[in-house]
Amino acid sequence: MEFDKVDVCVVGAGHAGCEAALACARLGLETVIFTVSVDSIALMPCNPNIGGSSKGHLVRELDALGGEMGKNIDKTFIQSKMLNVSKGPAVHSLRAQADKAEYSRSMRKILEQQDHLTIKQAEVCEILWEKVETEDFCGKKITGVKTFTGAIYECQAVVLCTGTYLGARCLCGEAITYTGPNGLQAATHLTGSLQNMGVRVRRFKTGTPARMDGRSIDYSKMEEQFGDHPVVPFSFSTDPESVQKEQVSCWLTYTNEKTHEIIRQNLDRSPIYAGIIEGTGPRYCPSIEDKVVKFAEKERHQVFIEPEGLHTGEMYVGGMSSSLPEDVQLAMYRTVPGLEHCKIVRNAYAIEYDCVDAGQLGVTLEFKDIHGLFSAGQFNGSSGYEEAACQGLVAGVNAAMSILGREPLVIDRSEGYIGVLIDDLVTKDNTEPYRMMTSRAEYRLLLRQDNADLRLCKKGYEIGLLSEEAYQKVLLKEKSIQEEITRLKETSVGARQEIQDFLYAHGSASLKTGVSLAELMCRPELSYGILEEIDNNRKPLSKEVVEQVEIEIKYEGYIERQRRQVEQYKKMEKKRIPEEIDYDKISSLRLEARQKLKFFRPVSIGQASRISGVSPADISVLLVYLEH
Repeated sequence: MEFDKVDVCVVGAGHAGCEAALACARLGLETVIFTVSVDSIALMPCNPNIGGSSKGHLVRELDALGGEMGKNIDKTFIQSKMLNVSKGPAVHSLRAQADKAEYSRSMRKILEQQDHLTIKQAEVCEILWEKVETEDFCGKKITGVKTFTGAIYECQAVVLCTGTYLGARCLCGEAITYTGPNGLQAATHLTGSLQNMGVRVRRFKTGTPARMDGRSIDYSKMEEQFGDHPVVPFSFSTDPESVQKEQVSCWLTYTNEKTHEIIRQNLDRSPIYAGIIEGTGPRYCPSIEDKVVKFAEKERHQVFIEPEGLHTGEMYVGGMSSSLPEDVQLAMYRTVPGLEHCKIVRNAYAIEYDCVDAGQLGVTLEFKDIHGLFSAGQFNGSSGYEEAACQGLVAGVNAAMSILGREPLVIDRSEGYIGVLIDDLVTKDNTEPYRMMTSRAEYRLLLRQDNADLRLCKKGYEIGLLSEEAYQKVLLKEKSIQEEITRLKETSVGARQEIQDFLYAHGSASLKTGVSLAELMCRPELSYGILEEIDNNRKPLSKEVVEQVEIEIKYEGYIERQRRQVEQYKKMEKKRIPEEIDYDKISSLRLEARQKLKFFRPVSIGQASRISGVSPADISVLLVYLEH
């Protein structure tokens, strides 16, 4: 069959596929995005929200690089909340409840209107490739894809974003259906093609809770959860005024001993405990069965009742994902306060799917031995819409950079949560679906969600995804922050009576000698806003600039310490390991280290040091060998 040649084929149109395809098309490459159903573009098959603890950081970073997720949730959210506000700024995370249908519809419209991008409803069943041997590369090279109907698309790069569709089967007790999420068609042919190419595939699992008919829920027995006022937008390009709108409520209730007893009595009917499920499930998003078994001492678990959208009565039951049979599900849900008479619209289910062992990928998310084949999202063994979207952008950009002969986009651990995410995926043995957490980022005080634009907009601009206007806006913000910090450090206030009275009024210790405004700001009881009373030369500044000034001054000591740690980290990352190195010739390396280094093929000493099974002693041996 004759078809036009394209530059890039993106397989899958979930959150990873959308970002990958948009990035390639916006960089001027002819791109086609394949989906088993155009109705599943940017689908939210599980939780109806974007962001959350650490995931809010990812969305902000994605936005700073020129991604779409932040802009789209700003247009389609129905409730917004900043999490962890009682803690330090490093762990503040934005989370927005989405109108599911509207989020998907809006993203589809963006794809449909994008130049150089074609949407194609078709199942890709085969990756086409040829063997090449050149001075620079010896391995396989992508030449195109073939669909189930026999259509062939020639291309220079393929980005795999298959999500949970590949070889998918959904389990609800003894009932097994061979479909993707939400009953959509599974992709059943591509796994074999990948395995024939030598790609190692593994089996993972995730789950989702039931959806309830909102009319059958008694909200008077639950705690109402409100959104924030004012709303903080996700995207740096969104006008804050445009997101100040009426928000819907969510609701909080709890399981109890009766709920747990029903679950325990029916564990033999759960596919997880009956041995029917082969895949490994996520540690940090366990099913209610897992919670009851693994945390037997807990008397109750939180259950969040969240609306799926403004134009539906369906309610999402967060915190109670399950694969128990339908009759058990109904019995257990009806023990929860407020759900005594609930009616299930969609049953909870577990879904198993094929994904790739991400150790086969480099930091650009390209397969090490297959030139032009990139991979992103849940197919890489991660979980979550936000993790998927970030990988999609990185894989899409790097597919484009490879074709255009430009430098790849690599974000390291000291530059962003995206760097932590990708480094963890490609250097660690992830035996379960990976999810991002703030504790995974060593330099989290530097990698805050509030400064994502200052950290990453330059990269977005250099790639070509951020406009000159947007970049200049960030440079102006950066200049304003530095000028104000300098001014505060250089402005002194004496110990005169007026100042002493001010300090006394705010419960702050009196002065013995003159200090700078910056020094006063370091006191916990004082802030930039409070100091306005004694700061006569202050100019009006935006809320965003003030926030950065306050954080940089109040946490200066901690921030400086982390910057010094980053300098040490960078030294290790600069110690490159030659691609052609033969680890078998390094006799002092332990056998396990040699095996792991040969498998992961790290590009630097820093990356090698993070591989499980490679000890500090092995790193010392490697350093000595490289010196010689």
